[in-house]
Amino acid sequence: MTKVSGIVAMAAIAIAMAACSGEYTKNLGVHNGKLADCPSSPNCVSSWATDSRHSIAPLAFSDPPKEAFLRLKKVLTDRKDTQIVEEEPGYLRVVFSTTFFSDDGEFLLEKDHIAVRSASRLGYSDFGKNRSRLEAISRSFSQPLDT
Repeated sequence: MTKVSGIVAMAAIAIAMAACSGEYTKNLGVHNGKLADCPSSPNCVSSWATDSRHSIAPLAFSDPPKEAFLRLKKVLTDRKDTQIVEEEPGYLRVVFSTTFFSDDGEFLLEKDHIAVRSASRLGYSDFGKNRSRLEAISRSFSQPLDT
């Protein structure tokens, strides 16, 4: 491979990888008091979903709702792969980043739990990444905060 063809190949790879991050889905947010439904593809999980392919448990808490939501925010800000990009009272939208992809996560405070949703921006399958990520967040959320 010549030096020029190597540079062209590297540029093509960089452009393709940048395209993998995708743009966030326009229907994110709270609509009629709930988060958006998951698409039919298996790269989304939501506590609002009723089918086993997409369903995941919400974040349960027993402390006051505002304290629980602050605890969630701390859990999310402590993660190296997570950036909070939108914050409203009782609602957070985050971007989860991996080496090649960006996924959108949402958290909605309800009376006795926090509804969750995480979906890939691109592709069909996420090989379970959105589910495993939210399960890890749930485990961290259930632990007492370090003071």
